[in-house]
This record gives sequence, C-alpha cells and structure tokens, in this order.
Amino acid sequence: MKFLKFLMTFIILLLNVLFAVAQKQSAYNAVYSGIPWLDQNGNAVSAHGANIVKDNGTFYLFGEKHYDADAAFAGFNCYSSADLYNWKFENIALPVQKDGKLGPNRIGERPKVLKCPKTGEYIMLMHADTLTYKDQFVGYATSKKITGPYEFKGPLLFNGKPIRKWDMGSFQDDDGSGYLIIHSGLLYKLSDDYKSIAEEVTDNKWNGSESPTIFKKDGVYFWLASDLTSWERNDNFYYTATSLKGPWTAGGNFAPKGTLTWNSQCSFVLPVTGTKGTTYMYMGDRWSYPYQASAATYVWQPMEVSGTTLSIPEYKEAWQVNTKTGVSLPLEIKGKTINAADKKAINYTGAWNNLEGEFPAARSDKKGDSFSVQFTGTQIGFYGIAGTEGGYADVTVTDSRGNTVAAGIVDTYSKYAVRSLLFLTPVLKKGAYKLTVTVRGHHGTWSDKRKNNYGSTANYVSLHSIIVKE
Repeated sequence: MKFLKFLMTFIILLLNVLFAVAQKQSAYNAVYSGIPWLDQNGNAVSAHGANIVKDNGTFYLFGEKHYDADAAFAGFNCYSSADLYNWKFENIALPVQKDGKLGPNRIGERPKVLKCPKTGEYIMLMHADTLTYKDQFVGYATSKKITGPYEFKGPLLFNGKPIRKWDMGSFQDDDGSGYLIIHSGLLYKLSDDYKSIAEEVTDNKWNGSESPTIFKKDGVYFWLASDLTSWERNDNFYYTATSLKGPWTAGGNFAPKGTLTWNSQCSFVLPVTGTKGTTYMYMGDRWSYPYQASAATYVWQPMEVSGTTLSIPEYKEAWQVNTKTGVSLPLEIKGKTINAADKKAINYTGAWNNLEGEFPAARSDKKGDSFSVQFTGTQIGFYGIAGTEGGYADVTVTDSRGNTVAAGIVDTYSKYAVRSLLFLTPVLKKGAYKLTVTVRGHHGTWSDKRKNNYGSTANYVSLHSIIVKE
C-alpha cells in the first residue's frame, strides 16, 4: 500500500513537471504591440525606457523594472532573446542599492547599455534622481558580463562635474565611438573607455525633445524625440543631419499626425541587419500609471527609411522579422472570430451595455463584472475599444484543470477611440482553456511636475471581439 501511494505521488509530481515544461515551451511567433508580453516564467516583461544590444548572436533587452505601487527605483532588468519575439528573464542587471544615489526611494530611469570596443566592458548609462526630480544626473555602471551584475559607479563626469539632466539615450557610431544623448538637443561624446565625457558635440537648444534616440542609415543620422507631456503620449518627431555636429534639419512627425506615435513614446531604434537588408525597429513605450509594472506595454514597429525621410505610416499589430536576413513582413492574426454580441459563446456577468457607433462593443465600468469564453485551441486574444474612458481589467487564461497558463492586466485608455488588440496569449499546447476578463473598477491617472492632470476619466472595459486559433 505504501509503495502504491509513493508511486501515485511520483506519477502526479512527474505529470506536474511535464505540464510545467510543456507550458514553458509556449511561444510568440511575432512582434505584437500594445499587449502584455509574458516571459518564460509567465511574468509581464518589465523593461521600459529600454535599449537592445546584440552580443554573440543573442539580443539583450535592458529596461526599467517597476513597482505598481509607486515610481521609486526598482532596478534595471535584463532579458535575452534569439528572435526578438520571446524574452527570457536573465536577472536584475542593476538592483536597488543599499543606499546612495540609486538606493531606496530614488529614481532610476532609461538604462542604456554599450559595449566599449577599447576595454570590452559593458557600460550602462542611466538617469538617477530623487522622487521629486530635484537631484538629477546621468550615472553609469560597469560589468564584465553583458547580463551583469552591473556595479554602479556614480555620476558620469564632464570637466569634473556631473551632467545634471534627465531624459537621455545612447548611440554608438560605426567607428565604435559612444555618445550620450540628452533632451533639448544636447549631445556628448564619451571618452574611449565610455566612463566619462570627452566633449560636447552639439547643443541644439530644442524645446523639450524628451526620450531622445539616434540611429544612422547610409551616412544620415536620425534623431528621434518626443514632446513634453509627462507619461502621456504625443506626436513624436525627428531631425536629420550628415554630421553629429549638425546642422540638424527638422523632419516633422514620423507617424501620422494625431496618432500620438501610435500611442507611444520613443525609446530606442534597433537596426536588425542580415544578409538581405536591415529592418530599423522603432521601440516605443506605452506608459500606464500607476500599473507601470503590470499594464504598461510596448510599441515596436518596422520603420520606413529613405534618404532623409522617416515614417511609420501604418500600425502593425503583428509583424515578423528574420534576424538572419534582416527582412520584415506584416503578420495577419488569423483564427475563429467571436463577436461581442454572441451571447451563446460568451458568458457575461454583471451590467454589460452595448456601445454603438464605429466600434460596436459590449462594455462595463462596474468592478467585478466579467466576460468569459471556453475554447479548444492553441491561442486566444481579444479586441476592445480603447478611449478616454478606458479602465483596467484583469485577464486570466486557465486550462481544464484550473491552472493559470497566462495572465495580465490590460489598460484600455487612449486619448482617441481605437479598436485595439488588448491581450493575446503565447502559442499554447493544444487543449481546452477558459479566458476570463474582469473589470477592476478603476483607471490610470497622474499629474506632472506642473500639476497638470492626465489620464482616463472613467473605468470602462469593452469587448469588441475574441479571436481563437484552433
């Protein structure tokens, strides 16, 4: 009898292990924008204000780790990927320090990692500050390994003094020279070891120009930046020059006016170069205060670059890039569509009302109201209407045993009404699952340093349609 119990226990444990392994094998097959991305552990990828470094054939993503409760520095995360779709959490590359300028109750933002050609070291640049943004400076950290841990060294000095600025980016030119980009059009060249400032290259004295980034194509430099609207989205813009010293020429918006750069703020541009060409991948942030850890997402899009012209003319909710050839293609999300009006397939709980107009949908703003659908397949997602009254929702996908295989929080706020893919699971092992979406009953709001208020005005969550891949 004891042996039988032992055998049954062993079998159950083995099945659980095999099930867990099977779930970890789930994967994304494309770059998807505006939805929570889940890492190999099922956690939301938290890496805003980011950059990507390709090292020995692997892509490494560095970005801000966040808390949902407040804006205090939580560390800088490192993820790795072979395809730019599926991200493995490596570690907290630079954790919160015990004390000092990147200790508790401080600000740490926009980490940018560069590999120094002279020393072979990895240098991380970042903005450090107080919670009230009264002690800003650009700092740096070093590591012998790309994944870290990085050792914080303090301020990056120019003529013996810190660079007391905030929004910053980095750029590495073809000759290996490293540069620090600052808001308002200020550019510095790094020393040969990347641990100090060698010279001021140019000071364009542009108004605002936050979250700056630079990339280069065919001898033309492109400088991207956003306007001054706190965590709110705006129409980002760009400048071009044939020399980093300038003169820089304004190019205007690089996404259609009024789209607010497809509801994002620029952070970095990654050239994906292969045997047949280069895709220039725009990396943008969708901030979501206070849920910066759970609900803030990303907008990564292939850009069209020709001469001195840069554009993202249309939004691709899904697209693929071949990292060997450098060629990218849009991907149509296919599957069985279930419209919001199909109450036989969708179980609504609570006071869901019909939303008429250009985007018909079912919607509710009552905490605890939910909709669910049971399905058999390998992937499920849903479309909703994001707008000025959008709130937060909890999303869970469970298997036939009740185990959660995917989960997240979605933010349905937008300054303009738009039908949007809000959630999509990775590709799962084919089986029976249940999708449940529950209204949280609150929404994102924030104010900037000037006490201007931003964000949603209500708590609505809407369903336009559900898509199932069988």
